[in-house]
Amino acid sequence: RRRGAAARQCQCDARLRGGDTVLQYKYRLANMLDFAIFAVTFVIILVSAVLYLYPASRRASGIPGLTPTEEKDGNLPDIVDSGSLHEFLVGLHERYGAAASFWFGRRPVVSLGSIDHLKQHINPNRTSDPFETMLKSLLGYQSGLGGDAAENLMRKKVYESGISKALEHNFPLILKLVDELVSKWVSVPESQHTPLCAHLLGLAMKSVTQIGMGSRFQDDQEVIRFRKHHDGVWSEIGKGYLDGSLEKSPARKKHYEDALSEMETILKTAAKERKGKSFSQHAFIDTLLQHNLSEKQVMEDSMIFTLAGSMITANLCSWALYFLSTSEEIQEKLCDEFKRVLGDQPVTLDKIEQLKYCRQVLNETVRTAKLTPIAARLQEVEGKVDQHVIPKETLVIYALGVVLQDSATWTLPYRFDPDRFNEVAAKRNLALLGLSGSQECPELRFAYVVATMLLSSLVRKLKLHRVQNQVVESRFELVSTPRDDTWITLSKRE
Repeated sequence: RRRGAAARQCQCDARLRGGDTVLQYKYRLANMLDFAIFAVTFVIILVSAVLYLYPASRRASGIPGLTPTEEKDGNLPDIVDSGSLHEFLVGLHERYGAAASFWFGRRPVVSLGSIDHLKQHINPNRTSDPFETMLKSLLGYQSGLGGDAAENLMRKKVYESGISKALEHNFPLILKLVDELVSKWVSVPESQHTPLCAHLLGLAMKSVTQIGMGSRFQDDQEVIRFRKHHDGVWSEIGKGYLDGSLEKSPARKKHYEDALSEMETILKTAAKERKGKSFSQHAFIDTLLQHNLSEKQVMEDSMIFTLAGSMITANLCSWALYFLSTSEEIQEKLCDEFKRVLGDQPVTLDKIEQLKYCRQVLNETVRTAKLTPIAARLQEVEGKVDQHVIPKETLVIYALGVVLQDSATWTLPYRFDPDRFNEVAAKRNLALLGLSGSQECPELRFAYVVATMLLSSLVRKLKLHRVQNQVVESRFELVSTPRDDTWITLSKRE
């Protein structure tokens, strides 16, 4: 009996030990499952954090290009090191080809740097100009960007009509300003160096403010006051925003914001003074006031015209005179056309269309100087260029400065040669870029007219000469300008 009881006890102990093993196994299995869930969750959170915090872990698109240099700034340090956005884009496209990507802060950017890629992307039926779009975005103006297409088209037509009407009504006024400058230069001794940038920015600023906002800017003090604030705004949107340096300097940012606020106040005051009234001089702002635009829209459109109109006009004139000073042959050919078409009479608006060679000179000036080296659009819907997909909401830059010096598009691209625009293909390419023809931005159209008026008066009276040993370098911002003032000498024609 004792042996039987002992055997039964052993069997019972064995069953208990077996049950204990099952419980331990279930416990271990539960722990492993908890750990697996924790591990997977941790990995997901970690990957998400890396994708969000470290843009180098993301790709801007399927388009080849740079990964971010810094976590928050993207490739901004590379842009700063290059000297300008244009110079950065030149290197980017040399390395990665005609379509390339990079990061502007945390934002993916695609840059297009060939005529073929731009042909695929540019839509001539769009209701906004890419240069205007970029400028409004830099200023923080949202009206007219996106939204109702019919309203945007209406605003575009009003804006263009305003510039056309202002030119038509104020042509004699601009001619008077041009003649005052040319008369001043005629009296200059032949050995004296004449600073182009300083004089021509003054001409452009007087022309734009007077036809833009009316007779109050016939007062030179008003122009000087406006120019001070204009310079404070333009210097920062041309560089500080494009390389990210403005955000890192509170003092600079405050100076910019104060200057912008002063300009906006001046424009609003001019609008209030002219609203509902009749003046003998029709100004650009009058056209805006005659249509159903809000006070804010009138101010913003006036800001775009005064900012861009002044800088594009001044620099088109400056570069044109500098390039002419390097070639006596081109000056003589231009002078012959003026004498043939105009005789000894001043140019008129209807005669400008007949000055074909003058337009070629100005077109070649825009191309050689890379006058507006960049423009931009926001990709509204997913698009495609060649085999590359451009995602929706991607910022697309038109690297115009790269395209304007592309040897695949232009023969001897670094040579100033107005005769290249005898070719239909050259005219078509410049028009596609929005730098000539029906697609040119309104501010550039205004600048072409003022520059034609200046050349028609100046070249018939004076010869332009390059200053020996002068090195002229470009500063590439929203508009390309000489890095330092450019000098020429002048001599009277016999």
